[in-house]
Amino acid sequence: MNDPITLNGITLNASPVRRQEQILTPQAMDFLAKLHAEFEPRRQELLAARETRRRQIAAGEDPRFLEETRHIREDDSWRVAPVAPGLEDRRVEITGPTDRKMAVNALNSGAKVWLADLEDASTPTWQNVIGGQLNLRAVLDGELDFTSPEGKEYTVTGKQLTDLPTIVVRPRGLHLPEKHLTINGKSTSGSLVDFGLYFFHNAQRLIAAGRGPYFYLPKIENHQEARFWNDVFVFAQDAVGIEQGTIRATVLIETITAAFELEEILYELRDHSAGLNAGRWDYIFSVIKNFRSRGPRFVLPDRAMVTMTAPFMRSYTEQLVRACHRRGAMAIGGMSAFIPNRRDEAINAVAFEKVRADKTREAVDGFDGSWVAHPDLVPVAREVFDETLGGRPNQLDRQREDVIPDDKSLLDIAGTQGLITENGVRMNVEIGIRYIESWLRGNGAVALQNLMEDAATAEISRSQIWQWIHQGAVTDEGELITTEFVEEIVDDEFAKMERFEGDRFADAREIFDECALREAYPAFLTVPAYTRFLCQSKAKATIDA
Repeated sequence: MNDPITLNGITLNASPVRRQEQILTPQAMDFLAKLHAEFEPRRQELLAARETRRRQIAAGEDPRFLEETRHIREDDSWRVAPVAPGLEDRRVEITGPTDRKMAVNALNSGAKVWLADLEDASTPTWQNVIGGQLNLRAVLDGELDFTSPEGKEYTVTGKQLTDLPTIVVRPRGLHLPEKHLTINGKSTSGSLVDFGLYFFHNAQRLIAAGRGPYFYLPKIENHQEARFWNDVFVFAQDAVGIEQGTIRATVLIETITAAFELEEILYELRDHSAGLNAGRWDYIFSVIKNFRSRGPRFVLPDRAMVTMTAPFMRSYTEQLVRACHRRGAMAIGGMSAFIPNRRDEAINAVAFEKVRADKTREAVDGFDGSWVAHPDLVPVAREVFDETLGGRPNQLDRQREDVIPDDKSLLDIAGTQGLITENGVRMNVEIGIRYIESWLRGNGAVALQNLMEDAATAEISRSQIWQWIHQGAVTDEGELITTEFVEEIVDDEFAKMERFEGDRFADAREIFDECALREAYPAFLTVPAYTRFLCQSKAKATIDA
């Protein structure tokens, strides 16, 4: 690694990557420094408040609707901002990382929106952080293409930005640091770096092209965090001289605590709100994480058995649609993780059937659109929403007045049907280790067993293992799930994993052990994984030097 360099008060601690100077301009670095000075103290306060809330829940305090914000919920007069250009029709959104090949495929998929993911589907290597920003800018330049090692060429078919899916960028969550960029020896915020660089370089150009700077906000836990982001947006728009309300953000409701503050979150972001999304996988992870020590009432069966028809998931999604449409905001359904296999028509048939059923349920429930993770699933989801929407771009007019807000039903975890099986334990172990191994090599979205796995599904896998051990869960065959029982399965599954030069399986196993099998429970597995990744990178740089 080269010696650190400092520009406008920010120190770069990373080996340089090609064309990074096009992103890390003095003006952009100055903008990041201003964001850091203005908002880093508040970010730390919010992270500390998260820990306080988790301790309260662990001590037996169930979340409830907030009494102090009752006036917001009961005030029928307020609405979010009108729909922004390019977000009127969101019936199919495709998610994926911002590497060139995946970006081209997403932009050619026929989806209405591309969620350009700098978060759970991406590993925050310095190459990925800068490469993602370069690729997003290349879309606006009409220069994004890719040639595979085999010589296959990938090019974007749309000529104008308005011919392509509307780009909505998902920055990293508030908990993740950016250790490659430091100020006074302290890491910057991954969230603000991702947001700041994309916004600074592209906001004006997006507006000129008939779109705008649009974002998905991940891992929000309460309305105070929504207020934080709203203040970031106000500050950023003033800093670059664009009209207030130009930024639009869709909040992922993927934490159990946020589900109790749906209307409050919309209210805090009302001038910048584009709606809410039902982030199902992180939501299940959040339930396990927050209630992992609260006894059998909160122990879920095998991950595959926790479907969207479980009572607590039905309550969450129906209340989300109601809250959104009551306030004029879009409600977007969750991701279908099924991945078609172009070499196996039988697997395809099963995947398409499950996706169709999933999207049909969402469309009937009133969602305005939904996510898929693979271009082959875009036509399936589009057909379902076409049938429901007809000639309308959305169904904001469907108010769901039949849904009664009910905070207790959000915690009906015990009503989930299903079993804990040895196969479920094995699947969690295999997915957990394989995903972490891939993540450490820079791949944040991994196809495993015909499912698209990202950080959220890996979090479910390791969290279930931890909870089952500490709550004395028993398999359907009567086997008590202990640390020793799981360790034997880890040994067995690890031995089956095919090794290759440059793999990170040894590190992945150690991280999985740390996050699933020890007494302490890391809040996010990506935090120790990030530390391990950086240590490895620094060691390699030292050897290379």
